[in-house]
Amino acid sequence: MHGGNEFEVLLSENDEVLICLHKWGEHQHPTMNNPLITPGNGLILYFRTDNMKGIRQNIEALGYPMEEDIHLNKNSRKMEFSIRDPDGYYLTVTEFHTYEG
Repeated sequence: MHGGNEFEVLLSENDEVLICLHKWGEHQHPTMNNPLITPGNGLILYFRTDNMKGIRQNIEALGYPMEEDIHLNKNSRKMEFSIRDPDGYYLTVTEFHTYEG
């Protein structure tokens, strides 16, 4: 869907995003800068929601540390934040949007 040498998006027949593939070291994703780190290395679980601020407040109330607080992703032009789950996987929560390519 996206095309290019650094980023690609695979869509279902219903235009739902199935997977996004990034080239190592591109777009400043923390889990994709150093191929020697583990666990969660090279993997970002990405969730779109219409309740991003509510989810952020719940995470704060639990005392869970932020990896990146709410900010504008300059590539998607959407607001998002990120945490690591207990196993070290990087989770990004973003405002709901339809992928525009």
